[in-house]
Amino acid sequence: MTKKQTGATTVEFALVLIIFLTFLLGITDFSRMLFTWSAAQEATRAGARYAVVCDDTANKALVLAKMQALLPQISTINTAWIPAGCTAATCEGVTVTVTGLNYQWISPIAGLARMAAIPMPTFSTFLPREIMRQDPNSAAICS
Repeated sequence: MTKKQTGATTVEFALVLIIFLTFLLGITDFSRMLFTWSAAQEATRAGARYAVVCDDTANKALVLAKMQALLPQISTINTAWIPAGCTAATCEGVTVTVTGLNYQWISPIAGLARMAAIPMPTFSTFLPREIMRQDPNSAAICS
């Protein structure tokens, strides 16, 4: 093997390595995005569950705190009780909605997206009313 061939091998290796790392980082970022998507759906479901079981018709902060335990990036939620303006005894259900959730790419593949967060869709869950603090599956949800 001559010196020229050794140099050519190094250049080829470097080019292939760049392509391989680009794909690897892209797959990692896409996996993180799917995880964030799934966690946001689960946090929305858990927030609605907490609201209907623990009777927090007026305290969105407790619902938000429960949701942030699953996904700390959540900052804006909306709880809409059905019918509007109902009390703890007359509510029929709740819709919990997460808005304003953004995803930040870490790999250089996204280029300009790295400078600005990518907005995720709105996540929403409706659950019908349950008896306050009585969950047959778990007594720990309200603690």
